[in-house]
Amino acid sequence: MAGESAAFGALLRELRLAASLTLEGLAETSGVSVRGIGDLERGRRAAPQRRTVAALADGLGLAEPGRERLLAAARAGRCPGYSPAGVRAFPRGIADFVGRERESARLRELARGAGSSVGGTPSRPPVVAAVSGPPGAGKTTLVLHAARELADHFPDGQFLVDLRGMEDAPPEPAELMLGVLKALGVADRDLAKAGPQGHPGLYRQVLADRRCLLVLDNARDEAQVRPLLPGGGAVLVLVTSRRMLTGLESVHRLPLGELSADEAAVFLTGLVGAERAGADPAALAEVAERCGHLPLALRVAGNWLATRTGWSVRRLADRLALEERRLDVLAAGDLRVSAAFDLSYRQLTPGAARLFRRLALVEGPDVGAACAARLTGQHLFDAEDTLEELVETGLLGMEGDRYRFHDLLRLFARARLAAEESAEDSGRARAAMHHWLLETAVVAGRWYEPGHGAPPAAWQGDVDLSSAESARRWLQAEGANWLAALRRAAEAGEHAGVVEVAEALHWFSDQWIYWGHWPEVFGTAARSAQALGDPLAEATQLNYHAWALLVCEGRHRDSLARAAQALAVAERAGDPGQQAWAHFYTGWALRWLGDFTSAAEHNQRAAELFRAAGDVHGALQAMSGQGSVLLEAGRPEEAIAANQRMLTLLDRAQDRLEPHIALFTRLNRHNGNGRAYALLERWDEAVEHLRTAVELSHDSGNTGLESRSLVELGKALRAAGREAEARDTFARCLSLGAGADPGAVTQAREQLARAD
Repeated sequence: MAGESAAFGALLRELRLAASLTLEGLAETSGVSVRGIGDLERGRRAAPQRRTVAALADGLGLAEPGRERLLAAARAGRCPGYSPAGVRAFPRGIADFVGRERESARLRELARGAGSSVGGTPSRPPVVAAVSGPPGAGKTTLVLHAARELADHFPDGQFLVDLRGMEDAPPEPAELMLGVLKALGVADRDLAKAGPQGHPGLYRQVLADRRCLLVLDNARDEAQVRPLLPGGGAVLVLVTSRRMLTGLESVHRLPLGELSADEAAVFLTGLVGAERAGADPAALAEVAERCGHLPLALRVAGNWLATRTGWSVRRLADRLALEERRLDVLAAGDLRVSAAFDLSYRQLTPGAARLFRRLALVEGPDVGAACAARLTGQHLFDAEDTLEELVETGLLGMEGDRYRFHDLLRLFARARLAAEESAEDSGRARAAMHHWLLETAVVAGRWYEPGHGAPPAAWQGDVDLSSAESARRWLQAEGANWLAALRRAAEAGEHAGVVEVAEALHWFSDQWIYWGHWPEVFGTAARSAQALGDPLAEATQLNYHAWALLVCEGRHRDSLARAAQALAVAERAGDPGQQAWAHFYTGWALRWLGDFTSAAEHNQRAAELFRAAGDVHGALQAMSGQGSVLLEAGRPEEAIAANQRMLTLLDRAQDRLEPHIALFTRLNRHNGNGRAYALLERWDEAVEHLRTAVELSHDSGNTGLESRSLVELGKALRAAGREAEARDTFARCLSLGAGADPGAVTQAREQLARAD
């Protein structure tokens, strides 16, 4: 059918979707049959006469401009012509194709394999590649770009079959198969002789004798694709689908995501011109980021700027900054990002659509299945099945056991939630999720608290908290989400709950020092404790906040002030334990400020108060701190002696100590000994202690302390003339990821650069 008729069908469908009408709904309002409308939208029949167009316009409720647009498209489409249904030549190329080097290389490799046997062999299976990804990822663009590059491998023809999988009533495989046979030049008499029952066999036979490239574009599901796969021969089949098509066998899979930041910038530059892009590269990067580096969104943004030459890139960046308006802005002509998302959303089962909407309530970047289950009240296994449906349809990403929205899909889900569910229902779902997050954070954190450990027998949870290590993994994985829940609880005046969570996470915080949010956690808890009128809880949280300011952010003087405040409140509460911690943090801050005499005095006072309070773990930290004071004061021999006394004490008293606290103290003392031996230029002994500190921190999952020990080890190795080992050690520090000490990472990078 002529291209103009297809244009009429595309316009009709766009207007129907904009009016939120199904095929049945438009048939009812216009009087045109469902099948007639479907055939028009799919381009299977010529554009209708004026009377039918008027009826459709009335059914759509179009104003005059819309009616005239529809009539003009109908007039343009009334011309003779025919081509096999669903099969067409490749459309014109996309000149601004960017990126996808890995995927393109893989397709070239597959093409060489598929086209290597002249004439093909029927017994040889065809090569099938399934390109999947979220709406707007550029699946069809990639495949068409690759098809043009690969055309020489397939001299018997390249065919594009539009499966129209997102339509309400996509064409049947038998109809599409017939179209391919016609496109391959099979005579009508042969088709009639074979009959409909014989077409599948004829299809396989014809393709087995050809070297063809077959693109099956926009597949709905496996059932639509499977009958169209050849049985053998030198054929390359490229399937695109928003679904992962997990049920297809013997398929090479190419999942597509967004472009990289650099690729997105190149793509936008090609659309808007180098001069405009170069005038404000920061604004260009912001546009790309707010498009989520999604090809469709980038194209819409680029087209918008290309047609509005008076606009600066900054003006569009600022418009896109408003999240609640971003999807509305990302529309240019008949390209709308939200419309692409909506097509997939409308195909979800009701349960999956509900979870999709409510996942917008998750404030962190990703979520686990157990947390997601709280949003809908599903059992864990049912929630996992629903999440997998969303992954399968391309509306949700997955990495490991974590589920993640694309940024623009999150905004779309938020819009659907506001449109389809009441604020009360959304509030209840959010509250259920937050309650579970905070309750689980308390149980997980108490693995690290003296006197607690494993969850109580009565606790029922859907996550594995059977060990301190599994608890640590959960707390880190859901960190952004339970932090968001803590903020909401504080805003709602749930102060007792806030304090309980912070208290449960005190010793755990040593396992994840450089997370970046402990000052907020403990600062919030201190305010909640003050609101409760509980001076002991307030002093406790003020002390934790002093630690966070000192260790996590290096704000020594602010930490001193906080510790002084904690001491005053603890004295008012008459609690020697919190007085001890206030002295301990004061001594620690003074040590880093270079006042070693005062630091030692506060440390000694802390030890006395800890013993008076019967706090063996606090006393252990105070005694351990003496070695650190001596080291920073430039007295390495005395520091080594103090550290060795501590290590001996740890060996003797290990049955009375919490294992993770003893381990934390042990690795710090080995680190201190390594640094002290380094000051004495006794490199072999320095390396031995620092290696032990690295191993202990690595085995305990303490990435922050591991990064610090690695830097000290690398320096000692370099000073000992063991350059290759030093470089490997600094490189290992750089590979640790987000949990590493930022200062240690900077040092490691500088050390490697210095060597280069």
